[in-house]
This record gives sequence, structure tokens and C-alpha cells, in this order.
Amino acid sequence: MRSATLFLFACFSFAYGASGAIGVTRDGKPIPALIGEGDLDYNTRKTRVLVVGGLDGPVKQAFDWFHSSKEAVAYRKRFTVSAIPNAAANASYPPKGDAYASDPEAHYVWRWIGTHAPDVAVVVGGEARPDDLVSQLPRAAPVGAGPIPSVRLRAANSGFLKKFLSEWKGGPSPARLEIQRRLSRTPSEVARQLSATYGHELNEAVYIPAVALIGRLRLGALADVESIVAPYFDGRKNSLEKATGSHLSGHLVFGELAKLTGKARYVSLARAAADLGFDAEGRPKESMPMHSEMSDSLFMGCPILAQVGALTKDPKYFDMCVRHMRFMQKLTLRKDGIYRHSPLDETAWGRGNGFPALGLALSLADLPRDHPGRPEMLQSFQAHMAALLPHQDSSGMWRQVIDFDGSYRELTATCMIAFAMSRGIRAGWIGKDKYAAAIDRAWYGIRTRVAADGGLIDVCTGTGKQPNLRAYLDRTAILGPDPRGGAMALLIATELMEPGR
Repeated sequence: MRSATLFLFACFSFAYGASGAIGVTRDGKPIPALIGEGDLDYNTRKTRVLVVGGLDGPVKQAFDWFHSSKEAVAYRKRFTVSAIPNAAANASYPPKGDAYASDPEAHYVWRWIGTHAPDVAVVVGGEARPDDLVSQLPRAAPVGAGPIPSVRLRAANSGFLKKFLSEWKGGPSPARLEIQRRLSRTPSEVARQLSATYGHELNEAVYIPAVALIGRLRLGALADVESIVAPYFDGRKNSLEKATGSHLSGHLVFGELAKLTGKARYVSLARAAADLGFDAEGRPKESMPMHSEMSDSLFMGCPILAQVGALTKDPKYFDMCVRHMRFMQKLTLRKDGIYRHSPLDETAWGRGNGFPALGLALSLADLPRDHPGRPEMLQSFQAHMAALLPHQDSSGMWRQVIDFDGSYRELTATCMIAFAMSRGIRAGWIGKDKYAAAIDRAWYGIRTRVAADGGLIDVCTGTGKQPNLRAYLDRTAILGPDPRGGAMALLIATELMEPGR
């Protein structure tokens, strides 16, 4: 991995609207920002100043003065300056209700500042209140990273910024120091921190705990994972009781255990899930069951079939894997190469693209090189990676709605897409020259959003098919511990531990 101190971003220039939205208002308009050059590098030696105020008049003039005036050359050597509008000037902080459905402008501003972690926030104008930004940023940790010093200034002209920079003597904020600590970790360190919280139960054989257990298997916790799955191994629990689509991919953990131990019982457990794709006479069904017409099913259904095919050497499972892929793509693959979540609406949900990315990456790893359907699956994977690449934002993340600028930067989608790209490079399916930098950017963004205690920033809650774009934008973004987010973060961390990327 490249050193975080050498990390470079491509989008540092003045970033209004489509290229620089930090959120989206209730009426669907982007919340714009002005991002100063180098201000997305948390390890810069410069003091990072965030100005909060209207992006016109004195604030815009001050920003332009700082970035272009000869008078400001000396200040540019010591400071970086970014600015966002006070889109929620009269809001109460911390915002109440679920982000980002309730009071979205305030939630976006609050969480963006917390994740951006400036050394000081300069709020221009407004009236002081106990629950305003100036009062709360030094007291609260907006995303759990730490407090941020803040001041309020009155500004009749751009001179306020010169005066402030001349007098400010503060160093890195507690929030930025915490983000720096997060960035200093290796994939192995992140994985072991996550494994302390996630991957310790399998109350149901569904994908979320199963993925976390697979992550722990990669860390060498074979004995502990076997003890956790023992009730399924010895028959005390039925792994497919009240089965859902999530149970199909949940059985991947049994296939991984079969590979590690050679125990036939684990093969039987994995095979039981894969066999749901066939009727009583062994004929393939139209698709794997319980797909609910959602793109999720490219992960829920395809990998377990390919995995069981590799374990049993029975080609019918590989055939069914390709058959299911084709069925789901007819329902969910858009003409631009990105997946709609379901035929109900065209919205390209973030995790609704993470699932196909992860699902095809895992399937290709097990699908034989000489299988007639492999070229089609490989081309589908490559096309999806190419379609996703331009939508990665300057912080390294993919969004809750992949192609809607301003929707929140979503952790699980980023982990899953980064995993797929990393696996693709290691296997030779996609080019390192094109995708390695995207993985580095993603890993940078992921680390900033994963705390040592397993706390996470902006994990979309469980999401069935939604009727429209607004419903996807309003899905709760979880802040704190979350099994789904922890599992996917553990998966990408252990993937990046592997040599050869």
C-alpha cells in the first residue's frame, strides 16, 4: 500500500455542485463545497481550516484570496482552507433523528465536518446558541473521531480570513489526530481490531455473520469458528430453517471450512444451499430461489453455486451459477453497466452494486477456466468495474446512490467494490495500472471510517427494494458498531493482507 503521507487526490480544485457535493437537501439539491488543494490529506503538516458560511460574498472572496492572491503565499505554506455553506444555520446540533431521512441538511453538515476532521472550523455570521455548530463541535465528536475547535467571526469583507490566519496558533484537532491514527494502521491491524468485535456468532446461517466468520478464518481462527458453527455441523440446528436469500450466501462459510479442513460434512452443508437451485429431479430451476428481483441475489445465489461446484467437481453447479447470473442481469443490469436495485426503480443503490461486484468476484475465483460461461461472466465483471470506477469520489468512497452526487458516502458498498477490484487485480481479470490507485483511495477512505473499537461511519441499514430515489437517499446511515459494516470491512482488510495485489 502507498504511504498515506504520499496519498494524492485528483479532485482538489474549486468543487461546486456536481463535483463537490457534501450532501443533498430535502428537495434533492446538492450541498456544494469549496475544497482546497491538499485539504483531503489528513497527514499534511499544514493547519486545515474549514470556513462555514454562504459560498458567496465574503466567504467566497476570502477563499479566492487565499488560493490565488500573491499576498496569501505565506499563508498557503502553513494552511489549507476549504469552505461549505451553512446549509443548516438554524439547526440544532447534534442533529436529532435518523441520518439522512430526518433534517438531512443538518446531518450532512454535521457528519461531513466530523469525517473531514479540520483543525478548526470558522463559522461566519449567525447568532450564538448552546446547540449551534460553534458550541457543539468542541464538545461533541460528530462521528466519534473527536472534538473540533471552532470560532464564530463576523465578516463584512474577505479580510476576516487574513486576520484569523495571522492570529491562529492551534495545532491538529483531536478529530484529525484520531483519523491519523486510523490511517496509520496496516490491513492486518484493522482486521484484527475488527475481529475483536465481529465474527463471534452464527445464530442463523445468513450472510452477515457468515462473512465476518470467513474474515476470522483468514486470520487463523479455525478452531473458534468451528466451535461457533458446531450446532449446524452436528445437526442440532437446521442451517436452512426458514430459509431466505441471505441463507444461500450464509452457507459460504461452510464451503470455506470444507476447503480448510477437508471434512465432508461441511461440503454437505454448503451443497444443501446450492441444491435449492434444482428441482426434485435434479433439473435446474429458472433461477436460484428467494431472489426478490434484487441485484443482491448476484451475491446471494451465484458464489455458493460456484463454490459447491469447485468442492464437488459437479459441473451442474457451475452451469446454474451462470444461469442465475443471466437471470438476475436481465432484471437489474442497466444499459450504462451499473445495476438498478430492482425493476421497481432505476436507482443504482450503493450496496446493490456492491453485491454484484462481490458476487461475481467470488464466483470467478471458483468457476473453471474452461467453463463455457466463464468468458461471459468475466466480461460482465470487467464491464461493471469499468462502470463503477468514474463514480468513486475524491475521498475514496462510493456513495449510497452510486451515480447521485451528494448522497452519503457508504461504507459497505466501498468495501465490497474495493474487494472486487483487489481480487480482480490479483487474479489478472483487470489491470493494476487502471485500478490499483482506486483501491488505494478506497482503503484510505475506509480506514478513516473504521474505529479501533469497531465503530463505523455511514453504513446503510438493511434495505429491500425501494419505490424511488428519495427512499434510497433516506435509508438510515448507521453510525457506530454494525455487524453488516463490520463484516464487509473485515473482508476487505483481510483481502488486502494477501500478497500479490
